[in-house]
Amino acid sequence: MDMEMDIMEIVDMIEETVSKASTVPLTGKIMLDKDEILDYIQEIRLVYPEQLKEAKWVKTERQRILAEAEERADAIRKSAEETQEKLVDEHEITRQAYEKADAIRDMSERDAREIKMDTDRYVDEMLADVEHRLDLLLRKVREDREEHMNN
Repeated sequence: MDMEMDIMEIVDMIEETVSKASTVPLTGKIMLDKDEILDYIQEIRLVYPEQLKEAKWVKTERQRILAEAEERADAIRKSAEETQEKLVDEHEITRQAYEKADAIRDMSERDAREIKMDTDRYVDEMLADVEHRLDLLLRKVREDREEHMNN
């Protein structure tokens, strides 16, 4: 089987195999090729670690992006503080500098929060998708196994 295949494609192949399986007359049950189903399960075991690696990569990327956002916010904050110190000479200029520095700080903090929320949401969606796919697969395997045991 193709290593680029994802778990849902394998589940689709299992589903197709089940739907095309020969029926046992008068029972409503089907006959499945045990080796074929076991091959699909083995393929899932091979593919799952790759998708887990992808989720870990997403988590690492999220942490990297957050660190970059924090560095950017610190740099902006430091720049704003330096600007404030230079503009202390005149009252109006000083007031404007404080306002600008506050706005820059607020904007950088807001940007950092947004990046963190977006990254958290993305990681959560990826993990939820993997979890959902695994739940579907596990449910299908249990049903097929139960059906097989009842035959």
